[in-house]
Amino acid sequence: MTTGRVRELESSRSWTILKELSGNTPNMDIELNHNEDQKFRRDSRTKEIDLINRDPAQINKDVVKVEFEDVIAEPYGTHSLDGVWKASYTTFTVSKYWCYRVLTALLGIPLSLLWGVLFALLSFCHIWAVVPCTKSCTIEFQCLGQIYSLVVHTFFDPLFEALGKIFSRVKVALHKEV
Repeated sequence: MTTGRVRELESSRSWTILKELSGNTPNMDIELNHNEDQKFRRDSRTKEIDLINRDPAQINKDVVKVEFEDVIAEPYGTHSLDGVWKASYTTFTVSKYWCYRVLTALLGIPLSLLWGVLFALLSFCHIWAVVPCTKSCTIEFQCLGQIYSLVVHTFFDPLFEALGKIFSRVKVALHKEV
């Protein structure tokens, strides 16, 4: 078994499961047959998903944390019955939970498809249109910059040098009248 293949196996989730089941690292000298080898092979286009931490980049850290206490609060002196307060809490929490579940079940996959297509289009446009256009403009502007520099040095440098010599003897005196 090659060293690269051993590293690939060690980094795979299946390898972790094998270590947990056996209590130690399996012997590396064991040759895997083709079927077992297929079990350990990972598809480079897919990624294992963390089902516990579903916001690892914390993009919704402060946005959608809405709890019952954030929405409904009774100030001192205006409390409802304890049973009503508990039922309201339970109703809010359960309805929020199940409405979110139902909406994601109905719209999660279609919206994922929509967002996947949108970001694919953005990537496509950026890779095949924006970057080449920007590069082309950079090349053209570099050429125009050289032409501009040549025109300035050829025509305007002598003109402004002559004007500077003409007006070099001019003296301006300011008098303050009281």
